[in-house]
Amino acid sequence: MSKPKIIVVGIPGDTPAEFAFSETAKLFDPEKVELLRVKAPDDLVAMVAGQQIHAVVLAGHLAKAPDAVAGFLMGPTILDNFPDGVALLDSTGGILWANGILQSLFNGRGGDSVNFLTALGSPTWAHPTGDRAIPMTWLHKESLAAAGGLILRMPDDRFLHLQSSPMFCLPDVVSESNSKQAQGGVAQGGVAQGGVAQGGMAQGGMESSVVVVRDVSQTILEQQKRAAIHQAGQTLADLTPAELADMTVEERVELLKSNIIHYSKDLLKFDVLEIRLLDKQTSRLEPLLAEGMQPEAESRVLYARKENNGVTGYVAATGKSYFCDNTIQDVRFLEGCKGAKSSITVPLLMHEEVIGTFNVESPDPGSFTDTDLQFLHIFAQDVAASLNTLELLVAEKASTAAESVEAIHGAVALPVDQLLNDTVNVMERYIGHDPDVVERLQRILKNARDIKLVIQKVGEKMTPSYAQSQGRLTGQKASLQDRSILVVDADDEVRAAAHSLLERQGCIVETARDGNEAISMVKAAKEKSYDAIIADIRLPDMSGYQLLVKLQDVIDSVPLILMTGFGYDPGHSIVKARQAGVELVLFKPFRLDQLLETVERCVLQRPTTC
Repeated sequence: MSKPKIIVVGIPGDTPAEFAFSETAKLFDPEKVELLRVKAPDDLVAMVAGQQIHAVVLAGHLAKAPDAVAGFLMGPTILDNFPDGVALLDSTGGILWANGILQSLFNGRGGDSVNFLTALGSPTWAHPTGDRAIPMTWLHKESLAAAGGLILRMPDDRFLHLQSSPMFCLPDVVSESNSKQAQGGVAQGGVAQGGVAQGGMAQGGMESSVVVVRDVSQTILEQQKRAAIHQAGQTLADLTPAELADMTVEERVELLKSNIIHYSKDLLKFDVLEIRLLDKQTSRLEPLLAEGMQPEAESRVLYARKENNGVTGYVAATGKSYFCDNTIQDVRFLEGCKGAKSSITVPLLMHEEVIGTFNVESPDPGSFTDTDLQFLHIFAQDVAASLNTLELLVAEKASTAAESVEAIHGAVALPVDQLLNDTVNVMERYIGHDPDVVERLQRILKNARDIKLVIQKVGEKMTPSYAQSQGRLTGQKASLQDRSILVVDADDEVRAAAHSLLERQGCIVETARDGNEAISMVKAAKEKSYDAIIADIRLPDMSGYQLLVKLQDVIDSVPLILMTGFGYDPGHSIVKARQAGVELVLFKPFRLDQLLETVERCVLQRPTTC
């Protein structure tokens, strides 16, 4: 905790004052009180205005003559031109003297002995918890001095910062012979030995106060606006659980966009604005909303790059704000609003990572100030937080949709595969006998395969379009998208796992339980052959190598991947298959990344032998 500060005032060249200062210093405990010395009225006022001063002590000739106190303040003309209001008040708050700045605040209500607060128009105390009446003890209440003074709300809604420091006279501290007597008297007044810190100073000896008043309306209004901006930002995407349940993601996005535009115009007074979101995969800045922008500017393709992508691209690439006071002279600026002459652009940051940009423009040069930049920064932080909340909601809904689709796939995958296998088996028997039956079986085959596509499309409809447009579906290999995969294994769990793992990558998966079913499936897939066939080396009816040989009679290039566990291979399928050109083998148990990498290599090698 800082020590109470006490100012000792003396006139330069005043020998009693010089002696009084040194003698006064002896009356205070340096561990509890900090003693300061000034020799001119402007120094006194500046110190009272700039620090938390607990008392002013007059020494030497000033302390002997009360009239000299007013003369000390009124003498130099500098105080009449001082940027702050300065007044000397008596012990009851009556005005003894006030400079010109303060007289203008009185608006004709001031005068000798008129109460200071009455002259100001009876303002209220703008306390952080709400306006209050000004304490009766404001002239000498030490807690208010320690708090840095009072903020007054004027009747015309202006705000003044009031700093009051009580002034004490030490007329007897002029010689060494009577210093003990003075020490006793001052101690009784509560000034000496750290009594100031305990509030005892108000008990006696006070004759007047120095008051410094500063107009802080601009500062207070900016603080209130900052608070209002932050409060507005908190409500951007603030919805009740019932509203969240009733609204689609698209409706939430529209609500967020509407609120951003509303607060930007109504609170920040920005009429032209644009927000873009950064697609991390492509570095492209996708438009989220635009207000007052030209159509060609809205559709302009921009990337998060320092060069050749305007101010927006530069801000997204560097994470730094950009203040453009004159667009004509700025080589980076790309016109958004027709005839724009000034702009400010700030990054949207989430955990210090750029997720987008917020740009505002004006047709007037020099339209924006540093304060506007600060306000935009504050609002942009809340916009970023709201967008992040929305992203989490979108991701949650997309994840829920994916889990639902996966659960449906898991439930129907093997039964549909069985239907495919049975249909193919029956169709082979009727080929060359009854064309009508074969045609019907082909329709059954097609409809069975369409079941999976229908489930996939339903899942895409359940997934928010916002998530799709932002490219948030991560983890998929583009090379596996829509690839047709046949998995041949007698184990139901292996076939079910193949559906689960590969369909997450966008693959179209079908399974067979043995080699003959696999061969029938390959024969039936005439329109589009499989991009990869994954088969166990030990099938119920044949080995993996035997399956390869039979498939080579059906298709020219067999995209085969063999699966095997570690151990003895009695038929030497792996060796024979490798000699026949099969290069890809998965050793069980394998990791998901190994499976995906192997399948990807296989589909990319086609039409050559895998």
